[in-house]
Amino acid sequence: MAKREKIPRTPIKEQDPDKRRSNFDEVALGYSKKEALLEASRCLQCKNPKCIDGCPVGIDIKSFIKLISEEEYEAALEKIRETNSLPAICGRVCPQEDQCEKTCILSIKDDPVAIGRLERFVADNEDKNKKHKKKIRSKPKGIKTAVIGSGPAGLTCAGELAKLGYDVTLFEALHKAGGVLVYGIPEFRLPKSILEREIDFVRSLGVEIKLNMVIGKIFTVDELLKEGYRAVFIATGAGLPYFMGIPGENLNGVYSANEYLTRSNLMKAYKFPEYDTPIKMGGDVAVVGGGNVAMDSARTALRLGAHKVSLIYRRSEKEMPARDEEIEHAKQEGIDFNLLTNPIEIIGKEGWVERIRCIRMELGEPDDSGRRRPMPVKGSEFEIGLDTVVMAIGQGPNPLLTSKDKDIELNSRGNIIADAETLKTTKEGVFAGGDIVTGAATVILAMGAGKKAAKAMDEYIKTGAF
Repeated sequence: MAKREKIPRTPIKEQDPDKRRSNFDEVALGYSKKEALLEASRCLQCKNPKCIDGCPVGIDIKSFIKLISEEEYEAALEKIRETNSLPAICGRVCPQEDQCEKTCILSIKDDPVAIGRLERFVADNEDKNKKHKKKIRSKPKGIKTAVIGSGPAGLTCAGELAKLGYDVTLFEALHKAGGVLVYGIPEFRLPKSILEREIDFVRSLGVEIKLNMVIGKIFTVDELLKEGYRAVFIATGAGLPYFMGIPGENLNGVYSANEYLTRSNLMKAYKFPEYDTPIKMGGDVAVVGGGNVAMDSARTALRLGAHKVSLIYRRSEKEMPARDEEIEHAKQEGIDFNLLTNPIEIIGKEGWVERIRCIRMELGEPDDSGRRRPMPVKGSEFEIGLDTVVMAIGQGPNPLLTSKDKDIELNSRGNIIADAETLKTTKEGVFAGGDIVTGAATVILAMGAGKKAAKAMDEYIKTGAF
């Protein structure tokens, strides 16, 4: 047999681009047992595994891969769930190439072990075998804790607190749990049946999830504390869309990415008329932005029947924050990339979008983000005819909750200020993490914040020191 470090990385099967561009079925099809065993055999089982250092939630990667190689799949899942309650989600949407796989020793001379794909395999193998084994909780403490927001940070914190024996109530403003996982990430990247299974696991730990509970309206944080919740974790994410402030953004046919994706993902507009949710389908669509949300919006528009989808991004592909995999999938599906391009006006007729006016850009010196600053090229304006514009240029914190609790200190962007390690806010007993603190970031970083918060809340409750 070839030396394991010489075995090439095992590819993952995917839907054919010509077929998938017209359906919402998952693109990546996952590993078979044979493929997973082959990929697991590539792991060097390092004495000092750097991959674990690259994981924000500290999964014992070396051990779970070893268990796969021994065909102990249920034990591999239990090993992952010691530190991560959402493996089927992480295996699909985490940017492993910039985290655990980036620090894999094989990546020095070869492709790293496909850690994310193996994590997904283990989680999906449980589903295929219908082995929904409940994690045993610590002895119940009879102490109430509250988590606000059921996105990745909130779900993780709630699960960790429940494992420690706390009574956990998770408050979610929407009618479905999952936060950005349910309203933001499309079915073709994260099937909602998979998400529901992961949420059911968190429930199985003893977490009570209360839906349609808009904290800031129904209860304030102060009222939760007065109701006997000993500690509160705020994980309300970044749900407030940003716009460019250019003329024409108020025309019909202009969406924020949040609204566009929420209509399609959470409210099932892609299943019209089974779900009677209005969304503009077909025609020519422009999506402004270069991150994963922009890729999700563009690929959704294509699946909703758009004749042509143009992605407009003011920098080059090298500076795009989207995952390489998402960029490649968008290209395969026929998304038209308009790089070094920036909108300056949206033009309409009788209140509806008709075209977008853009200007060419060139890259100057690096800005605060470390990326080269885009500069307009004088006299390079041009127009693109279209019916729909989706603005995917970022989002920030919704002020509904924080406006009711003035003693929770915010920064200039409206994000909650919290200690980087303990996630303590300026209000005693209140912790915060995820996008509400950092601004829009990745699922796994939000999960890492949830784990830190649970640990700090446990310490606070035990000691009374804040």
